[in-house]
Amino acid sequence: MMLDKVMKLDNFVVVGNTLVEDKYAYKIKQGLVEAGYKVACVGKELSSINDVDFEIDVLDLCINPHVGINLLKENKKKIKTVVIQPGAESEEIIDFLKTNQIDYLEGCLLVGLKLYKK
Repeated sequence: MMLDKVMKLDNFVVVGNTLVEDKYAYKIKQGLVEAGYKVACVGKELSSINDVDFEIDVLDLCINPHVGINLLKENKKKIKTVVIQPGAESEEIIDFLKTNQIDYLEGCLLVGLKLYKK
């Protein structure tokens, strides 16, 4: 899925440190909330993707790849697409997503927020 299509979806989960203002996960969360998206956060706010109480359109990985792959492996929820932020990628994550036929793209939601309006 391309970034313009991702930004037309509604329900986002940001995986990373969304409580510290200097972190990209925080900036992404704030940008999504301000733009009117439904947002949940895993890492510092929720401990598991499985704790999200709505259907997930987009899972945004903005976290150390070692932690990200573990969260993906324990997940039981359906996800339409995964966005892998720069620095959150790994061969293991890409292989896992391909093997499990989960759509993904390597990109940045901050760029998506600037380029595409909901």
